[in-house]
Amino acid sequence: MDTTGAVDDVKAGAGIEFAIAVALSTGAALALGLSRFSYALLLPAMQADLALSYAEAGALNTANGFGYIAGAVTAPWAASRWGAKRAFLAGFLLSALALLATGVFPDFTMLFLVRTFGGVTTAYTFILGAALAAAICREPNPRRRGTMVGIYVAGVGLGILLAGIAVPMATNGGVAQWTGGWIALGVLGLAGLPIAAWAVHGIQEPLGGSTPLLKLREFRRIAPTFFGYGLFGAGYVGYMTFVIALLRSQGANDERMILFWMVLGLVSAVSTLVWGRVLGTLKGGLGPSIVFVTAMAGTLAVLIWSGPVAMFVSAIIFGGSFLAGPTAITIVAQRQLSPTYWTAAISLLTLSFALGQTIGPLLAGVISDATGDISAGFWVSPLFLGFAACVNALQRPSDDGAPARAAA
Repeated sequence: MDTTGAVDDVKAGAGIEFAIAVALSTGAALALGLSRFSYALLLPAMQADLALSYAEAGALNTANGFGYIAGAVTAPWAASRWGAKRAFLAGFLLSALALLATGVFPDFTMLFLVRTFGGVTTAYTFILGAALAAAICREPNPRRRGTMVGIYVAGVGLGILLAGIAVPMATNGGVAQWTGGWIALGVLGLAGLPIAAWAVHGIQEPLGGSTPLLKLREFRRIAPTFFGYGLFGAGYVGYMTFVIALLRSQGANDERMILFWMVLGLVSAVSTLVWGRVLGTLKGGLGPSIVFVTAMAGTLAVLIWSGPVAMFVSAIIFGGSFLAGPTAITIVAQRQLSPTYWTAAISLLTLSFALGQTIGPLLAGVISDATGDISAGFWVSPLFLGFAACVNALQRPSDDGAPARAAA
């Protein structure tokens, strides 16, 4: 029997899935890489221009986190009402427009409102994009699905890298003209919309869009991951909000910080592809716990030491792990629950994540203002990440096997 044709079809199908996942990752690039994380890149200039305290600087990211909470709560309903594909593309467009508005309204109150709105739209984009990424692979293969989600999340690293290139170009080699940087990021977001639309066209509507709420019985299956992911959100976002300001306080110049940012983005994009396959083989909460401990080590590198070696070690370790967090918890949800609950579970987990993101930067900013030392507030990151790893270690594998088989 000649199986050459069948093998070729399988390879062709795998190639198409890969291309769709890469194109879909533009949503992750916009939602986090351009919208959330680039805030750290432009924050020092925003602080100088608007005379922001560290608490006010953290509040702008907290506003984004509050918006993200609203988006996480309503995303399953939107997917159920209009379909995950349409809601994803609407969130994508509005997220890009929010970036443009951030550069158009250089006023704290307006920035607070725009960042809140952007939090809602980026939550739609990232949550529903993750659900669509899981639906790319139609075969019951958890490792393959982990790879698709990993490719999708790798888009965040690509967004970080693109921001490291675009912001200096839009601000005449630095970040002093911060409004132009935000406008450039918005233009990049709009440029990715046709690519995302092509990807969505090739994906079947996820089954998870049919169930907007998670029942108590299903929540109990992922409770440790829910609480651990919230702690992770508080820890990682403190780093991503204030790391550039910390490096500046340690004497790093603009060129070195831009290079740091690009290394962080490049490493995070590449490493996420590896993490996807690894995490797909791990049971219970082991995968997230490993990711969180590794990210904690990356934050400690710039706290315990200073200088070029420490900052790039931090970029490699933290950048090589933090984006694996969403991949890890998505895989846990898929293993623990049936596909009907995937979108609702990812939304609920993202709600916990968003709650953590509202606490982390504000707490770090208040501590930094109170002590007059940014490194004091920066300790929030490793502490929360360590707690997150401990809590997620309590996540047990599915005990009855049924949800795991359905999700596999």
